[in-house]
Amino acid sequence: MAEETEDNITKIVVISSDSILPTDAAMKVYESEDSITIKETCFGTMVNGPREAVLKVVETLRSMDRNHIFVKERGFKPGAEVRCRAGRGGGPRPGFHFLREEVNMLPMIGRALDKYEAGEPLEEHEAPEKLDISKLKKIIDSEL
Repeated sequence: MAEETEDNITKIVVISSDSILPTDAAMKVYESEDSITIKETCFGTMVNGPREAVLKVVETLRSMDRNHIFVKERGFKPGAEVRCRAGRGGGPRPGFHFLREEVNMLPMIGRALDKYEAGEPLEEHEAPEKLDISKLKKIIDSEL
C-alpha cells in the first residue's frame, strides 16, 4: 500500500485499445517496484502514490499503446469516502456519467491519432449552412 503524503497523486488510466486489456495494464502496474496503490475499474485502472512513481508507471502504461491509453487526473485517492458508493448508499459515483461519455469518444480520438501519426491527410468537411438571424428570432419567439 502506498504511504500517504502530501505529494501523492491519483491518475485514472482509461484503456481504449484493441490490443491492450485493462487487465494487461493492471499486471504491468503490479510488476512495478514502486510504492503505489492500484484499483482496477471497468474503464482501466486508478493509480495512487508518490508523484514520481505514479508518473513513471503511467508513462510505462501509455507506452503500451500510446494512442489508445488515456490518462486523467483524479482529485481523490481510490476508496475516498466522499466518492465511495458504499459510504453514500450505492448508485453511480459522482462523475461516473461524465467519464462514461468521455470514454465513448476515445476510440474515435485514438483512430484520429493513428491517422495523424501515419501522415494521412485531414478529411475535408463542408461547413454547415449558417442559420439566418430572422429564422433564429422566429424560433425563439415561437418557443416563448
